[in-house]
Amino acid sequence: MDMRRSNQSDQQQQNSNSEVPRRKRKAFLELLLEQHLVDPSFTEEDVKGHDTTAMALSWIFYCVGLYPEVQKIAFEEINDIFSDDPNRNVTRDDLTSMKYMECVIKESLRLYPVVPFFTRECTETFEVLGHKVYPGSACFIFPLMLHRDPEVFPEPEKFKPERFFLENSKGRHPYAYIPFSAGPRNCIGQKFAMMEMKVVIANILRRFRIISLDPRDKVNVYSNLILINVSPLRLRFENRGQ
Repeated sequence: MDMRRSNQSDQQQQNSNSEVPRRKRKAFLELLLEQHLVDPSFTEEDVKGHDTTAMALSWIFYCVGLYPEVQKIAFEEINDIFSDDPNRNVTRDDLTSMKYMECVIKESLRLYPVVPFFTRECTETFEVLGHKVYPGSACFIFPLMLHRDPEVFPEPEKFKPERFFLENSKGRHPYAYIPFSAGPRNCIGQKFAMMEMKVVIANILRRFRIISLDPRDKVNVYSNLILINVSPLRLRFENRGQ
């Protein structure tokens, strides 16, 4: 982090000394470090963020290990993508090709949204279920329950990645599924998080078979800043080469 921070500072100095600064696409981390350099109140701890991606991966691996038929399809997709070289690094094109894997991730985060609740301040009067909500009110939004609305997600407790197939998502309200929040205050790193999760999952699945040792009714959760399991998630990883 210190080296990247120093490099970012040097780059800003070079740009300020150049009459025509070069434009380039910046990595998400670079954008965060730039903000830290111009606003010290945005600290290095803020740049590091929370362990949301790590917890999301835990829930995804748990779901994948619980449903062998889902894992089989996900593995076959990955196997097709890496058929040219099973051991090569994941590329951007590979990530785009992981269509089913993306649906598996989304369905896992539907049942286990890593950020289980958040609040928003109401800025104008609106009505919900016959009750008026006035400006200044704090609105508590609870994705853990919102994602279980049977009118939007029939049989909400079933794990069905096909809910997120393109043909099955048409007409769905854009705020019916909000694992990264939504609107102007949504998670600015959600695209990066999705790419990061795909890379990790692909590298694990093409090498290991995952088995979850506890059914869902034995896994209890509690809501903190992130959705946490009360007891450890017990998983077994079996080498696919054996």
